[in-house]
Formats: sequence, structure tokens, C-alpha cells
Amino acid sequence: MSTATPQHRLPLEGLRVVEFTHMVMGPTCGMVLADMGAEVIKVEPLEGDRTRHLLGAGAGFFPMFNRNKKSIAIDLRHPAGAEAARKLCAGADVVAENFRPGTMRKYGLDYPSLSATSDRLIYISLKGFLPGPYEHRTALDEVVQMMGGLAYMTGRPGDPLRAGTSVNDIMGGMFGAIGALGALIQRGITGKGQEVQSALFENNVFLVGQHMLQYAITGQAAQPMPDRISAWALYDVFTVKDGEQIFLAAVSDSQWVTFCDAFGFADLKADPALATNNDRVRARPSMLPVLRERLASFSAAELAAMFEAKGLPFAPIVRPEDLFEDPHLLATGGLADIRLPDGERAGQTAQTTLLPLMLDNQRLGVRSNPPTMGEHTGALLQGLGYSAAEIAELIRSAAVA
Repeated sequence: MSTATPQHRLPLEGLRVVEFTHMVMGPTCGMVLADMGAEVIKVEPLEGDRTRHLLGAGAGFFPMFNRNKKSIAIDLRHPAGAEAARKLCAGADVVAENFRPGTMRKYGLDYPSLSATSDRLIYISLKGFLPGPYEHRTALDEVVQMMGGLAYMTGRPGDPLRAGTSVNDIMGGMFGAIGALGALIQRGITGKGQEVQSALFENNVFLVGQHMLQYAITGQAAQPMPDRISAWALYDVFTVKDGEQIFLAAVSDSQWVTFCDAFGFADLKADPALATNNDRVRARPSMLPVLRERLASFSAAELAAMFEAKGLPFAPIVRPEDLFEDPHLLATGGLADIRLPDGERAGQTAQTTLLPLMLDNQRLGVRSNPPTMGEHTGALLQGLGYSAAEIAELIRSAAVA
């Protein structure tokens, strides 16, 4: 476990966050704040967050997005449980939730209820849609990718395809955290908190905004990525020797010259029809087959070495599981060990990825493992003033666990 030293204090140390979240979007928001030093308390139902026991693509959700947090298990439907949750929120700087509209109001845990007694509270609502005609709909990452143009852009024509990771859930949570950081700065000036709202659909629309503007500016609708009109002429995946694949690019006129010189393509360099990037973009249908044929005899390693030596963009085609052995991640501390809290491998160690940033020249590491369900219930209730007998009664009555 990495810890902050006095010389490298984390920026949100001393901040208490209570999160009523599940799945990916809400937990991502809390994880960002937790990684930056906040005390983040995850409120779970008595059966635990459902993502603790997902299979397949969901198996990594809980350990990925719930590190550096504490867990308290509360049944909000039980009056004593809801009261304990409100007491917990009364001492919080930030409350985050990602339940359906109206859910938190039933328990007196919505922003109007909590801010009535704490006007310094910052409240993050993470939803499928911002307030409006769609707000009643049930949203998933896949839902907003389909209705927000991203699946259309990712797939081939007639074959919409969701992106290969939870892009809107993760980014929606990040935008919630960004909004909270802005609200914290403003609270430092005015002394007043506020509600921050972030949503999956609007996040997705932001992601495809460049394609919307392309249409607004050019009058030409953006085509799905496999059929797009590329902004750059050499910007493709090439299948080379032994069937290996590699992405190669040259995104400026100077890079094109460097590329031609490196491989001895003097004829292409001298061709007036390929003189500028826009010329080459227009010539892509005839130019790319020539390049594919000329590069096919090289191995991916040979091409990578040449492109790296010349400062040209390139990338091997890597699978997620290959990244555990990535030399850059290993050398720069981009992976960290965590103890798995649930499932067949509970108690065993796995590696997780850290936030892609550094503060004061330090990576933001794992200070505490993803918690077991209700791991900190007793200590947190004691900190709220509950006696041992009162805690025992809450447990006996199934208000907490």
C-alpha cells in the first residue's frame, strides 16, 4: 500500500464523502475523490453492492472502482437505518448518489432535505439523464451509446457497436468529481455548498460533439469510424509479415517526408498528387493499397523500431491482458496490488490500474483495499455517537450489518 508522506499530502485529505452508489458511474466518482485523499464511505445495502458478485465483463467492477473506501451496510428502508444514514451525511462535506430520481427523497437523503441543515454540503447526483423529458428513463452505458450516436460511430455501417469499455459510466463519474472539485473551490470562497449533476446521456453527447460539429461545419454527416473520411492520410492498421498487425500514422507533411525517407519511398515523396496532407487524404483509395503492399514484408517489430527511431506515431495491437506486462506501466508504477474482497479469489492479490495522473510528481496509489461488505460499520457508527448496545440493537433489528 502506498501512503502520502508529510511532504506529499494528498489534496483532499480531511474531506469526508458519503456515497450511495452502485455499478460503475457513482463508484468511479467516489474513487476519484478517494484516490485524491478524501475519506470516502460507501453505503451498501445489507446484501452488499450487487457488483461484488457479477460474472464476465462485470467481474472487475467492484475491485476496480471501490479502492481507498470504507464500507458501511445500512438498510435505508428501515427507519433506524435511514436515520443512521442521515446522521452520517450530517458530518459529510460531499454526498454522492446514483439512484433513480426520487429514490433518495423517500429516505430524507435528497439534496433539499440534507442541505436544509447543512448549507455547506456539496451533493453529487449522477443520473442517466439531466433533468428533462428523458429523466424518467432507465439508462445504461449501452443505452446512451445507442441513442447518443457513439455506437453508430464505433460500428460498421448497419452494425452499431458499443465501445469496448464503460466509457460513459467512467467519464460520467469523472465529470461528477470534476464538478465537486469546482464546488469545493467555490465553497471555499462563499461558504456555501451546492448540487452537482452529471449524466450518462449528456456525457455521451459530449463525446460525439466533434462529429456533430463536423456536420454543422461541413454539411457532411460523419460516417462510422471504419468508413470515416480520415483527417489524415496515413492513419491505419496494417497487416504485415506473419499476419501481425500494427497501427501506423503520419499526421503532418513533415512526418510524411520522414516516413518516405525512412523507407526509401522517393517516388511517393516526389508525387505532386501526394504533396500535402489534404492531397493525400483525397488520394487514400489509391495510396493505401500501395502502402499496404510495400509494408507487408516487414515484421511488426521492424516497423515499430523504425517508427520509434524516426519519432513517428505507431502502436502495437495490444489486448487488455497484455498490459500486465507492459514495460512502461511496470517502470512508472502504473499498476498497484489490491486484495480482492469477494468471490472465489477473496483474500488473494490482483493488480489494478491507477488514475492516469500525477500530483507533485507522485502517482495516486492504493492506500486501502476494496472493503469487504460492512467492514467499517461498527467503527463508523461508534464515531457517530452510537453506543455498543445501540449498535448491537441496530444489527439485531437488521437496520445495519
